[in-house]
Amino acid sequence: MAIDDEMQRVLSVIERVAKKADGPISVDTTKAEVARRALDSGAVIVNDISGLTFDPKMPSVCAEAKAGIVCMHMQGRPATMQLNPQYDDVVAEITAYLNSRLKALERAGIARERIVIDPGIGFGKTAQHNLDLLRNVGQVRSLGRPVLVGHSRKRFLGKLLGRPLDELLAGTVGVSIALAVKGVDMLRVHDVQAVRDALLAFQAIIRN
Repeated sequence: MAIDDEMQRVLSVIERVAKKADGPISVDTTKAEVARRALDSGAVIVNDISGLTFDPKMPSVCAEAKAGIVCMHMQGRPATMQLNPQYDDVVAEITAYLNSRLKALERAGIARERIVIDPGIGFGKTAQHNLDLLRNVGQVRSLGRPVLVGHSRKRFLGKLLGRPLDELLAGTVGVSIALAVKGVDMLRVHDVQAVRDALLAFQAIIRN
């Protein structure tokens, strides 16, 4: 998407939400100028699917604004990432990548305490890669930073369950509960109320 189109799409929304929202506002972008304008408009978090690598100015923009960061892993580019993703050891390689990005962002002036890491479910991974990552998400958590997972309505759930994309709510809720058990810190979901209710009910039952 062209930078002007992206700014037109997100900036006015951020400005309106910032006037009403109590919680922090995040902007999803890989473009430094969009991030800068969004942060000026009321956003406080930049969620970058490229791990702040597509735009060389992104780390400095985020460092200057003292923004929170969601640093995600993606193999390849959005247009080609699902053509034939390959790893020798998907869990080890993505954990190593995120660790290297943490170090690089620290060198760029972004405090580690401001960074959340995301293994990038569905971004340059097969269904099996996604399952392996989710089963072994503790290795990603071993890096010592909060982990965000965006598994909601992803195609790997359709393959796992034999369901179309519009019938993946139950699968999303099931994975959400499993990730809560594994200690994942943040879940990015479409059906917030359903996932929230499921997690609250689950926690009420297992609480000692």
